[in-house]
Amino acid sequence: MKMFLRGEWVDKPQTVEVINPFDRSVIDTVPKADAHDVDAALAGAVEGARVMRKMPGYERFLVLRKAAALMQDRREELARTLSSEEGKTLAEARTEASRAVQTVELSAEEAKRLGGEVLPLDGAPGCAGDFGLTIRVPCGVVAAITPFNFPLNLVCHKVAPALAAGNSVVLKPASDTPLVALKLVEILLEAGLPPLGISCLTGPGGEIGRAICTDPRVRKISFTGSRDVGEQICKMAGIKKVTMELGCNSPLIVAADADLAKAAELTAVTGYANAGQVCISAQRILVTEKVHGDFLDALKPRVEAITVGNQLDERTTMGPMIREADAIRVRNWIDEAVSEGARLLCGGRRVGHLLEPMILDDVRPQMRVSCQELFGPAVCVTRVGDLDEALALANDTPYGLCAAIFTQSLQTAMRFAREVDAGNLHVNWGPVWRADLMPYGGLKQSGMGKEGPKYAVEEMTELKTVIMHGV
Repeated sequence: MKMFLRGEWVDKPQTVEVINPFDRSVIDTVPKADAHDVDAALAGAVEGARVMRKMPGYERFLVLRKAAALMQDRREELARTLSSEEGKTLAEARTEASRAVQTVELSAEEAKRLGGEVLPLDGAPGCAGDFGLTIRVPCGVVAAITPFNFPLNLVCHKVAPALAAGNSVVLKPASDTPLVALKLVEILLEAGLPPLGISCLTGPGGEIGRAICTDPRVRKISFTGSRDVGEQICKMAGIKKVTMELGCNSPLIVAADADLAKAAELTAVTGYANAGQVCISAQRILVTEKVHGDFLDALKPRVEAITVGNQLDERTTMGPMIREADAIRVRNWIDEAVSEGARLLCGGRRVGHLLEPMILDDVRPQMRVSCQELFGPAVCVTRVGDLDEALALANDTPYGLCAAIFTQSLQTAMRFAREVDAGNLHVNWGPVWRADLMPYGGLKQSGMGKEGPKYAVEEMTELKTVIMHGV
């Protein structure tokens, strides 16, 4: 496939292979962009920002609504593309494609709702006869830098609100998973988006990302990825608006009064989805001593029942990891924890990119599998004496994106909601849950700003205050 910049599909002699992580087959190739391509894309985006700013909100709504309809028509094609290049199962890919349709639909509606407020200036001394209001205007050029693990929906969560707000977009998809993002660009153009409204640059992120993030023509950066890369971007960006959706090591508390069958079922669902490659994956399972044994008895058979294999086989329930190096890293972290006293209860066999789902028990909070982001198919169980200890350990992390608790007590649930420092809190569900319309974002080193179309549009606009004196 070609990349898209300054209103044209562009090929280059240097290309990057896109690999199926299960069998290492080459799905396609994409151009390897460089700093000169970034400059061309940004020059086009500056022109495109002027075009998009003049485009009425209702027309932006129509474009995005048509794009959502085209995505729905091509849902199976999109799902198979992202499953092939990312490694998630077809069932997971179809869910993501459906969610992406909704994300674009929600963004379309927000294009019609951009407004401000009337300011009650008569409440300020000396302002009698003055009239004030606020208006929202587009930022201009938005850079969208997206990860491999949700290569369609997370692209939509950046691109669609940016367009709804009247910006132009320079998209840099993950180098492992560019194909479904390019298909989205095709759909947006077919839906009537002005060609200068979007560019999509493909290839390794180092040189391209640095050129994008340091360029003063970019007014807003929206990034999803690791904490370390997010910190580098913030240091490079200078005076720009940024939204950072970064990592986590999500705690899941199993209280003494929890429904253990439900807790075990949803730990298995939210600990191993997409082979654990989800920033809000259940990682640190904090289980009250009283129910520790019964919880593991309920969890273990559910994890052992997960079928690992070819993601394009309908019978597979967990596909490969995106890179073999990541599978090796996760297995090494598990081995390290075992050498420090943890117990591996099941799983762990690795064949290439495939890694059997694992349960690790007797994990101490200081172990790397607990205090850092594992990002792989394993959950780490730590016994706690009571709720006080569980809440303290849940907060004993630099991250704060998502947390969960299982309890029958409303009082316990409310205490958890008030005291745990995370942007998204779930009661009687695992941490991997997101409605695309809700505000989504983290505290502490898990990032800043919110996604969800309504909230992303606010992040991707500027607020002006207008005062009319003596009217």
